[in-house]
Amino acid sequence: MKKIQVVIEERSDEAQDVVRLALRRPDGESLPAFTAGAHIDLFLPNGLTRQYSLIGDVGETYCYEVAVSKVANGRGGSSCVHSTLNVGNTLDISEPRNNFPLQPGHNRFLFIAGGIGITPILSMIRYCERQGWAWQLLYLARSRAHAAFYQQLAAFGADRVRVHFDDEAGHFFDFSNGSLVVEPNVPIYCCGPAPVMKAVGEFSSSHPDNPAYFEWFSPPAGTETEVGTDQAAAAFDIKLQRSGKVLHVPEGKTILEVLEADGYELPCSCREGMCRTCETGVIEGTPEHRDYVLSKAEREAGRTMMICVSRARSPTLVLDI
Repeated sequence: MKKIQVVIEERSDEAQDVVRLALRRPDGESLPAFTAGAHIDLFLPNGLTRQYSLIGDVGETYCYEVAVSKVANGRGGSSCVHSTLNVGNTLDISEPRNNFPLQPGHNRFLFIAGGIGITPILSMIRYCERQGWAWQLLYLARSRAHAAFYQQLAAFGADRVRVHFDDEAGHFFDFSNGSLVVEPNVPIYCCGPAPVMKAVGEFSSSHPDNPAYFEWFSPPAGTETEVGTDQAAAAFDIKLQRSGKVLHVPEGKTILEVLEADGYELPCSCREGMCRTCETGVIEGTPEHRDYVLSKAEREAGRTMMICVSRARSPTLVLDI
């Protein structure tokens, strides 16, 4: 994975426990282009790698902006950002990747964001504005104080931005009460915590004329990818195309773990099939996909897989390693 060194040029508090970082190259050169909904990896000083959505305008590549919510009882990524990273610090980032792009064929959109899930949605809204496309946003947050970029978004007007603050309403937003109306053929894009995603998933299932797309923070509990994660994980072999080496992947071990045990240092981050960092080409064999990022077409093609979670349907996989 190509790494890019950047310097933190700005740091600001955008809401309670939400910090924004503006990142530039030390030499001032442009950063790689990105598309709305894209994210980058931050290689943090504590050794962790974490993914954060780019919130800026896709036309402005002199600077990347990310916003990070401090997660209570998290795994150390957000707390490192909040406590360690300051203006003037340098760090490495990845090139942008996009698992949550705006799909072609539409010029009207309904966005639903829960809490810090506003981050990929923010770049989508900015892109829609650039294109002159129609959009509406439903923004859900625990409170006004926790709603990052609320003032920026409210400036678009109540006809386009609808907000719901749990503390002021006295309850969570109810998607079943009929107050949220979406016209046919308008796609729904949603990012937020699991309860919001689950509620929007149920809402979209009752609106079959509205395609829905989701960006998850973590693997959705109680759901299945291509196969249930509780299905027996049969053993299989992998052959490494470049060296010809054959390795055995037993039950209870992932491809990534087997490769690491054999001395390979491969890019990875989430180890949950969420971020696409460990994506690996498949030369021969049939993968058993257990990730949350590949499209239906990509799954059916079987030419790539996430080696942190996915396995094999065939006795052997030949990988582009």
